[in-house]
Amino acid sequence: MVFVFASILLMTLDQRQQHLDSLRSALSVVVFPIQWLVDQPAASQDWFQETLSSRRALQEENARLRTEQLILKAELQKLEALEAENLRLRELLDSSFKVRERVLIAEIMAVDLDPYRHQILLNKGSHDDLYTGQPLVDANGVMGQVVQAGPFTATAMLITDPAHAVPVQVNRNGLRSIALGTGSLTSLSLPYLPNNADIRTGDLLITSGLGGRFPPGYPVAEVQNVIRDPGEPFAQVFARPLAELNRSREVLLVWSQDEAGMDPAATEPAADETAGEPTP
Repeated sequence: MVFVFASILLMTLDQRQQHLDSLRSALSVVVFPIQWLVDQPAASQDWFQETLSSRRALQEENARLRTEQLILKAELQKLEALEAENLRLRELLDSSFKVRERVLIAEIMAVDLDPYRHQILLNKGSHDDLYTGQPLVDANGVMGQVVQAGPFTATAMLITDPAHAVPVQVNRNGLRSIALGTGSLTSLSLPYLPNNADIRTGDLLITSGLGGRFPPGYPVAEVQNVIRDPGEPFAQVFARPLAELNRSREVLLVWSQDEAGMDPAATEPAADETAGEPTP
C-alpha cells in the first residue's frame, strides 16, 4: 500500500510540477540506441526490398525504352526509304510528262549477277502490253530495252551490256553514231567516228530514232573522253550514261505514239533490226 501511495504521489507531483522531465529525457537518450537496434532489421528489410523494386523497375523501363528506340529507328529508316522512293516516283512522273508518249512505271525485281550481262527483271509483262524491243528510261536518260516479255514479267537489257547498241546523235550538231555497251555501268563506246569528226568532251548524246527501237530525242549519255590517234582511222570516244543504271528501283516503259494505239504484236520490231547503222 505504501508503494502504491508513493507512486500515486510522485505521478501527481510530476504532472503538476514536471520534476521527472529531466529523468525521462536521460532515459530516452539511453533507450534510443536500443530502439534503433531493435528496429534496424525491419528497416533494413524494407530498404532492401525498396531498392530491389526500384532497380527492377529501372531495368524494365530501360529495356522498354531500348525496344521503343529500336522500333523508332526502324520506322525512321522506313520513312526515309519511302521518302526516297517518293522522290524517285516524282522524278519519273515528271519525266513521263516530258516524253508525251504512253508510259508505264515498272519496278525492278532482280538484277542479273553475271558480270558479262547487264540485264534486269521487271514486274510488268505482255499482260501490260509490253513487247520485245520496248525502250525503258529513268528520270535522267535511256536505260535499255526489253529483250523478253513474259505474261507478268519482262527481261530488259541495259545500254551498257556488251551486246547492246543504241543509235545516237550529238545534240550540238546532229552528228550520228552508235553507242555500244562496254560491260561497265559507267561507260559507253562510240566506234566508227573518224579522227576529224566534230565531237568533243561534254557533248550530249541523244537517241536519233534510227532503227525504230528508240524514239528520237531521249538523252543517252555525255561524252567523257575523245582520243585521236593520227595513226588510226577512227577516234576512240567514250561516254558516260546519264541514267542511274545501278541505283534506279523503278523504270519508265515508253510506247511511241504509233505503238500506243496498235497491237503490240504487230509493232514488235523484227529480230534483224539492230540499233542503227554506223556513220561512214
